[in-house]
Amino acid sequence: MEDRFYLYNDVVDTKTRFISFMGEESRYDLAITTTDRFYGKKLVLNMQSNRFAIIGPDDLEEEGYLEHAFQLSEAEAEELSHFLMEIV
Repeated sequence: MEDRFYLYNDVVDTKTRFISFMGEESRYDLAITTTDRFYGKKLVLNMQSNRFAIIGPDDLEEEGYLEHAFQLSEAEAEELSHFLMEIV
């Protein structure tokens, strides 16, 4: 068997917040992970759709980012963005 070439193989402490809420447009089941990686951004996992994104305040301001990352309608993305502005 060949030796693997790892680019990195680290174990880091993280803090994960699991939150579920019902909005006007949809239900959201999220896992939001904070770590010292990602330059201060958070890893946001949508457990309903199995999609995730690394999100910071600048990403929330980028038009179409949440729609693309989580495959949401414009209304759903706006709803999620309002929530994430409080967290990120």
